[in-house]
Amino acid sequence: MRSLITGGRGFVGHWLAAHLREVGDDVVVIDREVDIIDPVAVLTALTAAAPDAIYHLAALTHVGKSWDDPLQVLQVNVIGTAILLAAARECGSNPRVLVTSSAEVYGAVTDPSRLPLREDSPTAPLTPYAASKLAAEALVEQAFLGHGQSVITVRPFNHIGPGQTPDFAVPALTKRMVDAERKGASAIPVGNLSARRDFTDVRDVVRAYRMLIELGESGVVYNVCSGRDVEIKTIADELLALTGASLRFETDPTLMRPVEVPVLRGDPTRLQSATGWEPKIPLGETLADVLAYWRDRTD
Repeated sequence: MRSLITGGRGFVGHWLAAHLREVGDDVVVIDREVDIIDPVAVLTALTAAAPDAIYHLAALTHVGKSWDDPLQVLQVNVIGTAILLAAARECGSNPRVLVTSSAEVYGAVTDPSRLPLREDSPTAPLTPYAASKLAAEALVEQAFLGHGQSVITVRPFNHIGPGQTPDFAVPALTKRMVDAERKGASAIPVGNLSARRDFTDVRDVVRAYRMLIELGESGVVYNVCSGRDVEIKTIADELLALTGASLRFETDPTLMRPVEVPVLRGDPTRLQSATGWEPKIPLGETLADVLAYWRDRTD
């Protein structure tokens, strides 16, 4: 299979490209050299690549920073998706398209009876990022209903692993711990540690994407998640134990989001039924790999 990845040099794109090559796919990666909101550039890239499958990862993904420039988030995440879908219809190879949304579209869950979140659970995006992802989902549905396009939407919950930037909670905590170790500090700043998230190793996430391209049903939305939620404080404590350091956590108001989703836990039943996918990498192994990644870095 010839596969094209947009945003292919990012955290998830790196692992996805590696996995696709491992299973024998011919992989084309496009990233910042192709402006995702330039229709001509995108169509030219897709026509030249002639892919059988497209994994659309290109997006502005930082939830907190989406408050700073919501217009840019909408342009990249919504208009970029519309342009990509149109180019896929016109490029001549009739590729199947997987578009990455986000579990953030579900919003805040205050009623525990609503958990775990299923694909038919109500959506109530609380951030510009989440709103952009739900709007992109609508475009995917319209492409399927209006054009008969072979498209799939995935809603990944929190995914972590080596190589993720410290814009996200787990690598940020890990980097601060490693920095504190090196400097001999006694404390590290933290944001909200009470939030609970459904974590999956990125290497398991990309396996799910490849399986859905092959086995998923067009026009359908799939959660990609572990099915269990973990408090960020638990993650922080486990990372601290792995370091062996004596550090205390100090709450920093600047690390708090304007609006916080208290808990996210998904139901992966639809994904598992379609593909047989199960997560393979335990959380402790993922955290150890993340710690090793940051300890190996010198910057």
